[in-house]
Amino acid sequence: MSPPDSAFTDTLISRTVRERIVLVGVTFPWGTADATEAGLDELALLVDTAGADVLERITQRRAAPDPATYVGRGKAEELRDVCLAVDADTVVFDDDLSPAQQRNLEAILGRTAIDRTAVILDIFAQNARTPEGRAQVELALLRYRLPRLRGRGRAFSQQAGGIGTRGPGETQLEVDRRRLVRRMTRLESDLRQLDRTRRTQRKGRSRSRQRTVSLVGYTNAGKSSLLNRLCEADVGVENRLFSTLDPRTRQLHLPGGETVLLTDTVGFVRKLPHQVVEAFRSTLEVVCESDLVVHVVDGSAPDHEGQIDAVRTVLAEIGADGIPELLVVNKMDLVAAAGPGSAADVVRLLAAHPGSVTVSARTGEGLEELTSTMGDRLRVADRVVELVIPWSRGDVLAAVHREGEIVNEEAADQATRLHVVLDEVGRARFREFLAS
Repeated sequence: MSPPDSAFTDTLISRTVRERIVLVGVTFPWGTADATEAGLDELALLVDTAGADVLERITQRRAAPDPATYVGRGKAEELRDVCLAVDADTVVFDDDLSPAQQRNLEAILGRTAIDRTAVILDIFAQNARTPEGRAQVELALLRYRLPRLRGRGRAFSQQAGGIGTRGPGETQLEVDRRRLVRRMTRLESDLRQLDRTRRTQRKGRSRSRQRTVSLVGYTNAGKSSLLNRLCEADVGVENRLFSTLDPRTRQLHLPGGETVLLTDTVGFVRKLPHQVVEAFRSTLEVVCESDLVVHVVDGSAPDHEGQIDAVRTVLAEIGADGIPELLVVNKMDLVAAAGPGSAADVVRLLAAHPGSVTVSARTGEGLEELTSTMGDRLRVADRVVELVIPWSRGDVLAAVHREGEIVNEEAADQATRLHVVLDEVGRARFREFLAS
């Protein structure tokens, strides 16, 4: 992996001191005020995770976004007065800003204006640890910054009017854009190479016939804690958003004797930036190739259905919406501590999603039921078949015992007759021994 270009990989929020932030949310006719407030609550958590302090929250109702400033010039001037009153450094909008809107707002506000996407990318930049994770985050940052280069670096432009300055030349903007595109091309090439390596590893796992299960869910739902509990792993756990960016895979032994590969993935969030989904697509392909998706939900969160919908939206975007899903409500210890109201919310959630399981990764409550249910869900795709194996083919009989679940076995004339649970690959492998 080539070293990062420091001119373009600095984070979007300064952490030499804690920045002072004003949040802005807008309610349109297709939304509700409650949804706007919930979005600002989550944005405040994101800003805190990024290392800044929220001083003020401003909301507005509009029929449609203003093309020039998103909130309208009058509201932008009101925002400027609020920022002066609280001595804010940055204004963060809960919705995406176009490059033109961002430039116009900064001109009116006299300070930095960024959107939710910039905050999420900044958090990703802080948490990336592995070479692949850093490359994915840097690629997402560069894709975000490329259309926002306009108007920067004019003082260094080689184009101007007057004697001695006419003729061919290029602006600093063109130089910067070319550097960004060149860096993006290099990162995409590096990630393709890493993706080929991962595909080779997955082919090896496929040949071993080991089932794969992916943990997905909203950020900070407790996926890493669940992985640690189930697999006795030592994956780092933090009570903060997006603490896991790189997938971690561990072996899990199910009650029926099967061994599966359990993978922890990056957490999702509402309005997850498209740049992030594209940059992490190769990493998220492990979900697409899973036999089962374990969808972890934070039982103590206030908006279960909203978080479930956000996760399923991303799964559909990467093509993983057709994989069997097991909904797991985590953090039941916090639900019990919160009182009857929170418990009633979980009861309604379970009623809306039959077959779900409740657990607590912290205390271990419900883990036996979870692993048993995972085994049952994985076996749904299997089928009981009858095989007749000649006594002379002891190697085949041993292979069937290794790869299938024996339901019944009896000796017949010159052969052994078995009823065994096999998946599609196993049925194809032992096709010639199927009973007619």
